[in-house]
Amino acid sequence: MDARYPPIADYALLSDGCSTALVSRDGSIDWCCMPSMDADGCFSRLLDRRNGGHCQLAPAVPCVASRRYVGDSMVLETSFRAGEAEAKLTDFFAMPSGGRGPCRLVRILDGMRGDIEFQLELQPRFDYGSVVPHMSERGPGLFVAVGGNNGFVFRTDMPVQVDGRNGLRASFRVGKGARFCLSMEFHAPECIDDVAANRSVTPGSPDCDFARREQTLEAWHAWAARLAPIDGGAMDAATRRSALVLKALTFSRTGAIAAAPTTSLPEWPGGTRNWDYRYSWARDSVFAVRALYRLGCPSEAEAFMRFIQRSSAGSADELQIMYGLDGKRRLTEVELPWLEGYRGSKPVRIGNKASEQSQLDLFGEIMELAWTWHASGHPIDAAYWAFLRDVVDAACRRWQDPDSGIWEFRGEAAHHVHSKAMCWAAVDFGIRLARDGGFDAPLERWEGERDRIRRAIEEHGYDRRRGIFVQAFGRPGMDASLLLLPRIGFVAAGDPRMVRTVDAVIDALDHGGLLRRYDMPDGIPGPEGAFLPCTFWLAACLAEQQRPDLARAYYDRGLACRNDLGLFSEEYDPDAGLMLGNFPQGLTHVSQIMAWLAMMAARPLRRDPEPVPGPGAGGPHELPGDSSRRRLEQDD
Repeated sequence: MDARYPPIADYALLSDGCSTALVSRDGSIDWCCMPSMDADGCFSRLLDRRNGGHCQLAPAVPCVASRRYVGDSMVLETSFRAGEAEAKLTDFFAMPSGGRGPCRLVRILDGMRGDIEFQLELQPRFDYGSVVPHMSERGPGLFVAVGGNNGFVFRTDMPVQVDGRNGLRASFRVGKGARFCLSMEFHAPECIDDVAANRSVTPGSPDCDFARREQTLEAWHAWAARLAPIDGGAMDAATRRSALVLKALTFSRTGAIAAAPTTSLPEWPGGTRNWDYRYSWARDSVFAVRALYRLGCPSEAEAFMRFIQRSSAGSADELQIMYGLDGKRRLTEVELPWLEGYRGSKPVRIGNKASEQSQLDLFGEIMELAWTWHASGHPIDAAYWAFLRDVVDAACRRWQDPDSGIWEFRGEAAHHVHSKAMCWAAVDFGIRLARDGGFDAPLERWEGERDRIRRAIEEHGYDRRRGIFVQAFGRPGMDASLLLLPRIGFVAAGDPRMVRTVDAVIDALDHGGLLRRYDMPDGIPGPEGAFLPCTFWLAACLAEQQRPDLARAYYDRGLACRNDLGLFSEEYDPDAGLMLGNFPQGLTHVSQIMAWLAMMAARPLRRDPEPVPGPGAGGPHELPGDSSRRRLEQDD
């Protein structure tokens, strides 16, 4: 394992609802996409330690680092301590009043006590490290970098010098009461000259960057103040942070929600399961907006519904499983051979070929969100009903087709039980909507099709000998997506068939108290880690089955996989205690919220005043092996 690369858990997320960046514990911005989350990387050291580009502001002497988000925000504070000396680094994407202004990443360094020597090393590399920009000084504390179709304007009161022709460096001492600022604005190269002419600053002045910090905190805190579970109860710190991460992944211009802000972080060290997640999956986004809705934030649900309607041109036949954050449909997958990959994990990919797949659960996700919106008293207009009716008709036409399934298998399509059940849900929600809302619909035809889907699942997707649901027609293996069947009402959580299915999922897929996705070869070389969302799905299902001790055990085990800032990855290696996959992963955060809500409905969660645990920290319950089975027997 390449020790040059920090563990994934060492990173923190910055976001303004348009751009995103990852900052390591040692003050290095190693990943940044501006001016949108799915734009070309301008700092990509996360994927190539030597050539990817970065911006590091860190002590020149050994220090102890600690960090936190400021309240309910995505403003990051990192404290560096060396003996009796201390300095504080604040990083954030500025969110100006009114939401308008250039994309601006700000770093503020404050001396708290004593003196510490700091170093700045700034090396932008556009187009994922393939373009080395030209750096030039335009005035005191004012620098510009241009290359290809990208440009940066840097403003600082640090004593920087141009490093060759393509970077900036500085070494300086930070004493008590001193403040230094660095801001990075992204602009098109053709605008750079005009922008630079209006951005000169006086060396030694922090300009208005600290005021931007206050504006940004106000914006985040105002949004977080809306968080109030509609079912009542106090929200715990983990759930609040998960909600903030989902908001950070929401592209404010369109309402699309990115699955994660990164590409090609491996699902196994050195492996090839490296995918680009900087797009909006309809399924994951529906999960997210439903969770946010239940936490008191309905506007995100409406914005995403309109995004899907626009992106599909109002036609179910034009639906894709994912879109670019601006609604772009063509997400061609290509490899970037000049990047060595995180810890040597190649290939690095941008784009995602799965966007071309057929995944039939999409119809059910859209209809479930529409029903939730309507049942909560919000109107559905005639144009949107026409789109929804088209979605139900598409589910009726296509439910008998094989598909790639929720896990986006890249081999032969199959008749996945979860996909069929979501088609059933699409028709069922459509019937309920039409009846409750008085909308015109061919109810008799839809009801007949709904019954046919159920009969097919119960005949071909249910193993009568074992009394459990299975992954797909003709495939007896277990699949964690079966844990989602109660959520849509296809089968009650407490139905004996579902209880046996949950037990079978635990027996087949438990790994160190976490769940893998499935137990069959998928045609992609190499292993993968435990899939964290599935662990929270299991906790939610167990809570609904009134098995609180086991539900709490799995919930706590999943929660222990956060980093010190409360951020989750997609996967986890329970043996090595390492985060795996793209980070932070929206689906894991939304699944944690779903589990918390299910456990709140079953019984109140205990208050947890302790600090957020670090990665690999064990939960308070034994889970692996025989102890899990003992709890199953006790709960039964």
